[in-house]
Amino acid sequence: MSIGTEMYRKTLLTVAGNKAVENLSIKYGKRLAGKFIAGNTLEEALEEIRILNNKGIMATLDHLGEGITRLSEAALYRDEYLRLVDGIARQQADSNVSLKPTQMGLALDPEEGYQNIRAVAAQAKSHDLFVRIDMEDSPFTQATLDIVRRLHGEGLVNTGTVLQAYLHRTVEDTRDMIREGIRLRLVKGAYKEPAAVAYQNTSEVIEQFKLMIRHHLDQGVYTAVASHDDHIISWTKQYAKDRGISPDAFEFQMLYGLRMSEQERLAQEGYRIRCYVPYGTMWYPYYTRRLAEKPANLWMVVKNMFR
Repeated sequence: MSIGTEMYRKTLLTVAGNKAVENLSIKYGKRLAGKFIAGNTLEEALEEIRILNNKGIMATLDHLGEGITRLSEAALYRDEYLRLVDGIARQQADSNVSLKPTQMGLALDPEEGYQNIRAVAAQAKSHDLFVRIDMEDSPFTQATLDIVRRLHGEGLVNTGTVLQAYLHRTVEDTRDMIREGIRLRLVKGAYKEPAAVAYQNTSEVIEQFKLMIRHHLDQGVYTAVASHDDHIISWTKQYAKDRGISPDAFEFQMLYGLRMSEQERLAQEGYRIRCYVPYGTMWYPYYTRRLAEKPANLWMVVKNMFR
């Protein structure tokens, strides 16, 4: 990634946090955000997952929402997730579940937030489904890891979380999570973070990302590599091939609406590929992080405005 691209990402994340920009985007951008969102309703999202599954692509289903202001909102999200879990089971979809801790109330009441998450995890366990506790920005990193550890301690081992390569602490967290048997999604990271907690140089983030992947593959731990970066994908494939590691020992993960033909190609090549499928009306924070990932995403949206 060039210096210009890094500046683009930081600038867009800063501008996106402006309330006036948010209001303007919500007013005019919903149709454009549909590129990255599987629909407003669970039923729409499940239909998209059915189509993906028929192409050999697994899924993880996410109901959009974060940064709530009332615990009553968290209860509504919990109830929607219980419905989501039942929907996946009813359709017999090849899909995991993803949720955000703040969506469940973590920032407002950590214990109530935990109980909401636990209810979803327990319901998922009854259907033999896996729940990924998504990682948000750095103020919630430790609390999120603690939540997953507590869930495992209560027998809900059908849960895992996400580690972000750009955080300084991540290599140590990776070793700890592997030792504790907690399944991870490995990502670069998509939030604006200060230099005190996160690498600002892309090359350093890439090197840490590779180190995380190596830790997993070398120890025979199932590895979920979430990236659209051709270099990371090719490097992972070659690293596994050189060491005789089966393609069944890891999976690639990509986002709905991005590089869909590449997702199909990986599935056709015999690799495990999982698509992160979000749905719902609270799309703005997710949408702006997708645009911030690279200029090509914004250019795609601009072109669609004039069609």
